[in-house]
Formats: sequence, structure tokens, C-alpha cells
Amino acid sequence: MKEIQNAAPIKQSGMGKAFPLGATITQEGCNFAVYAPDAKAVVLCFFNSDTEEALDEFPLPEKTGDVWHGLFTGVSAGQYYGYRVERNEAGLHSVPTDKLLIDPYAKKISRAIKWDARRYKHDSQFMTPKCIVIDDSDYAISHASAPVIPKHKRVVYEAHVKGLTKLHPGVPKEHRGKFIGAAHSSVIKHLKALGITTVQFMPLCSFMPEPFITDKGLTNYWGYNPVNFFAPEPRYGVSDALVELKEMVDAYHSAGLEVIVDVVFNHTAEAGNGGPILSYKGFCPYQAYLLEQTKTGELVYSNHSGCGNTVNTAQPFMMGLILDAMRHWVTVIGVDGFRFDLAVCLGREPQEYNKKSGLLRAISSDPVLRDKVLLAEPWDIGPGGYQVGNFPSPWLEVNDKYRDTVRAFWRGDDGVTADFATRLMGSRDIFHKGHRHISTSVNNVTYHDGFTLHDMVTYAERHNLDNLEDNRDGHGHNLSANYGVEGETNDESIIDMRERQKRNLFATLIFSQGTPHILGGDELSRTQNGNNNAYCQDNPISWLNWEMNKRKQDFLRFCQYAIRLRQSSTLLSELKLHDDAFTLSRNVKEINWYKPDGSDKASEDWNVHHNKAFGVEIKGCIVGDQKPEHWFLCVNASENDVRFHLPSVLPKGGWTMHLDTRYNSLEEQPSICIQKVFLQASKSLTLFSFAHFSG
Repeated sequence: MKEIQNAAPIKQSGMGKAFPLGATITQEGCNFAVYAPDAKAVVLCFFNSDTEEALDEFPLPEKTGDVWHGLFTGVSAGQYYGYRVERNEAGLHSVPTDKLLIDPYAKKISRAIKWDARRYKHDSQFMTPKCIVIDDSDYAISHASAPVIPKHKRVVYEAHVKGLTKLHPGVPKEHRGKFIGAAHSSVIKHLKALGITTVQFMPLCSFMPEPFITDKGLTNYWGYNPVNFFAPEPRYGVSDALVELKEMVDAYHSAGLEVIVDVVFNHTAEAGNGGPILSYKGFCPYQAYLLEQTKTGELVYSNHSGCGNTVNTAQPFMMGLILDAMRHWVTVIGVDGFRFDLAVCLGREPQEYNKKSGLLRAISSDPVLRDKVLLAEPWDIGPGGYQVGNFPSPWLEVNDKYRDTVRAFWRGDDGVTADFATRLMGSRDIFHKGHRHISTSVNNVTYHDGFTLHDMVTYAERHNLDNLEDNRDGHGHNLSANYGVEGETNDESIIDMRERQKRNLFATLIFSQGTPHILGGDELSRTQNGNNNAYCQDNPISWLNWEMNKRKQDFLRFCQYAIRLRQSSTLLSELKLHDDAFTLSRNVKEINWYKPDGSDKASEDWNVHHNKAFGVEIKGCIVGDQKPEHWFLCVNASENDVRFHLPSVLPKGGWTMHLDTRYNSLEEQPSICIQKVFLQASKSLTLFSFAHFSG
């Protein structure tokens, strides 16, 4: 889509309107409106689209309430612009007019924003990218209908646009690391073959790497430092990031895949006291950010995000901006939902969390947003910041208790078996029956912030020296193990144990009730060389390596098969229990827990410190004309093999084994049916279904 800048001179032609905010092309001209409640004057600046040289500037001629606005002719799609603001007060929020500001409602920006202290120091227009006027009608058409994924069938795959494609041999070099590359047929083919339904992309909004990272020669690779909530990141575009992002989403929809995007509405790249003035600090600092007084009376930014500032999501303008940004990503770009970074910030009114906050209520009632995927990271670092289980239905929530318990159980820690069983069944101690759907818990054993699955079984300690923080950054409590050697090894016995543990962790994730969340690249046995905080590593440490040996191929096929098993079953993905009033329908007749000797597992057995083996039987009931499912899952995290007495069955029936993690490959796994006793290997998981014998 080619944008042509009008050669006619730009002139002010009227006072314009206060709404909509941003730059809006109309039949009369282009209306500019920006929220700046404490400004003395707001100056609209135009720039050449080739050189970014200044063309002209105009004070906005009118102010309606807190919004400054004006109508201009000679402005068409592709015009570059920005703002300068004159303010009255000095001190914390003084804004020199030599700081060029990005329109909070800009839908496109001219280039990636990079910190440059020299260019910022005087007139920042040489550092700051320019906003670009767009014609909304150019982006209004979506060609592919979004797929309808039942919530219990959703399997989420977390990906980074650049990391997904930078080393992919099937993607043209010029498209690697870009939206176009992520939409390549070879990438989508892999995702479909894996069996996932939903791709959760790490932040796609425009961002700026922090000055302290830039000064070290590194970058913010992940993108959790936004500048603007509307404009897509130019780093991922080839010629037009907005067009190419829409085309990527369209390609995923055509393949039957959902797209959700990680959004960072909790802070911005302007940081705290002394941080750069890029946008909000110039227009509305008192309204955009939470402020608090120190004991000495000094006014400072609240830092519930850990990034220097906290967006005041309870303030009407900021609440409206977030809602408008979300609607833009749904209606214009076409995404199917959002993962909210540090989502507790969304519910602070203004300092304390309230699950019935205005913004959370507005999202849940908005006709454009309420049926989209809403996935919360249910914590921040502020007071009362841990809120797992305390978001309203139908929100999904990342469940860190699941992650830690599953890691600890398979590592062999004592005293976690009962908790492991609870996590396996949907963490209903947190997401209570009758109030939350059983898919509410977003289960993960790995996430972008932490070890990869391969590193989880390869490193006992973090190895983050490449981050240039003396290995002090990143989480120290990883619940990982190396099984004898720190890092890679040629010892086949250690390698075999590591591969088995990867299969155990992945199979547990897939067969647990809840929404499985897979870290992109885990299925490829991706390593970050022990770095558990690779946010600043824009290099092969973070990029997916698509080179595959037999061991990696075997694990990939295992992952594909495990997901197919889950998707082929109703019970493995959604238990509807008789004591759960969230739905009226039922599909479970009974669930029974067993000790390895076949006896019922009594309450006191769960608290035996060294107890690490058990079985769970799930009997389905008749639903319509479907034959009821009947499953048995054996789990043994101990160091010893265990003889399991399987539940009694009819004389003409037995237990068919579908998956046993002791085997290095699916080809090695035997096709067997057992009636009574099964020797469960140490540190393994086995899944059976009941089958009637013919005759």
C-alpha cells in the first residue's frame, strides 16, 4: 500500500474538533487532537517524509476542555508529524520545548526509536521518530475470518517475531525477523504440525530499549518497554509495519490459528525521575502516571512495574486510551486477544488492586473486547501485587504455582506430590469450582523469562554473564537440575535422563487441566546456554535454532503426539465434574486416586514426605451417543521403578498404553495392552485408556 504525501502546502483551515484523538483524515482536511490538560501551548510540527527535516509548525488554535485541536489542509496519508508542548510549571514535570513528542494516538511511527544521549540532549527531534498520518479506510479490510477455538481446546505457543524466524532456513533472508517472515508458509506449517491453536506474540507495539542497556551495547530484545500503545514496532516491518502485521494476522487466521499479543499497559519507556521525555511526560505527566510523595515530601513516580513508572490506568484519559488501543488491535489489526504484562496494574484504583476496577469492568463489558482472549499475568511488584486467582471470569491467568510445583515434583523434591495432583486437575484451590472455568489456569513449565525447557534439565544455576550484570540478574529460584554435569555433555546416561525429564515435563503440561502454554522453541530443544534472563540478547542465544539431529526430531515428534492425544479427547482437556456448578453439562462419572499397590489413596498418603508415585483414573459418562472415555495416568517421580496394580477391569478388557515417557522415541514404544500389573519406570509418566477385547 503506497502512501503519497500531498505536495500542496500545509495550512490551518479551521479549529477542528476535540474528538477523535490523534490525526484523522476527513473530507475537510486532517484533524489533529491531543490531550494536554496542563499545557500553555501545543505546537504541531510537520516533517519531510524522506529526510525528516522540519517543514513547518503551527500552534494548535483551539482547546476544548483538556484537548487541543486544529484542522489542516494539505495533509494526506504518509505525512510525518510530532508535537512540542509549552508548560507553565517547573520541577518534576517541566518540559522543555526542544523535546519532540510522539502522539499517544499515533497509529504508525517512522522508524524504531533508539536511545541516543547526544541527539536527545538538545533538540530531541533528531532522535525521536515521527508520527505518520494514516487513512483509516486503507486498513479497514480483513480478508480471513478468525478461527473459533473452544477454550478447552486452546493450546498457546509463545513466540517472538524475530526469534521465530531469524534463523529459519525456509524464510527468505530479507524477511527473517519480520512480520512477513513470521507469516511464511514454512513457519505456519511447523506450528500447525505441532498442534497448537494459538500464537501469543511477545510485544508488537513500538518500544525503546532502556538507556542503561543501550549504553552497555545491548538492547531490549523482548520489547517490554513501550513508547506507544497503537503503532506496531517498525523493527519488524520491511516497508510498512502496519500493513505487514495485518497480513501476518490474516495468514494465521487462514491457517486456523489464533493470534494474541502481549501488551504492556503497566509502564512506558519514559521511566521514572530523570527518564527521557518522549510522549506522555510532555503531554500529561500528572494524569498518565501514578505519583506518590516520599517521607520528605518529594513527588516521585510510583514504581509498581519495576521499570521506573506505573501507568495510572484508573485515570479517565489513560483508561480510554488503553480501551481505544485494544479496539484498534482487534478491529484494524485483527488480533484475537491479549496477554497483559503485570496485569495487576490494570486494576489499581489508583494504588490498591480491585478486581472490579473501572478498567477491568470496561474491558469485560465492551462489545468489541469482551469475547476476546483476556490472559492476565496476575502480579506486579507493588503493594498487594500478587493476585493469582483474583481476576474476574472469564479472564485466564498465568499460574506460577503450577510452574513451580511441576518443576519441583519432577526434580524429585519431597513433599510436593499432593500439590502436584492439585495442579494436574486444574488448580481448583485457586480457580474455584462454580466461579471459574476449568481452563482458567494458564499452565506453563517455561516462559520467556526463565530457562528454556532444555536448559531446565541442563543447568542447576543461571549463567547470565552475557547480560553484563555480573550474573546478578534473573531469578535464582529455578527449581532446575543438571543431572550430574553443569551444561552440555557427551555422557549418554545424563543425556537420556535429561531427555526423559523433558518428556515428563511436557507431557504433564499437556495432560493437565487448564490452558497449556508452550514456550516457543521448547519443541525444538532450544537452549539459551543457561541464560535465564535473555531480555537483552538479540542474537542466537534468543533465536530459534531450526537445525535438527535425531534426538531433537524424536522430541519434536513426542510433543506433536502428546498434543494430538489431548486434542483427541474431551476428558483430557475439559473435566465437567458433578460438584462444579460453573456448567450444567457433565462428562465425568468418577475420578479415583490409587497407590501403586492398587489400593485407594487415602488422605494421609498424600502427606507422606517421600511419596512420589500415584495413579489417577478418570471415567467418563455417556454424553449423547458418544462412547464414554476411560483413562488411567501413572506418575512416578522417584528414583526407583514401581509395580503398579492397574484398576480392575472386565475379563474381556484391558489397558492400552498410549504414551510412556521412558522411551527415547515413539518408535521404541511398544503397542501393548495390560490387564493387571505394570512396571512403571523411575521418573516416568504413562497414559493408558481402557479398551474392550473383541470376542
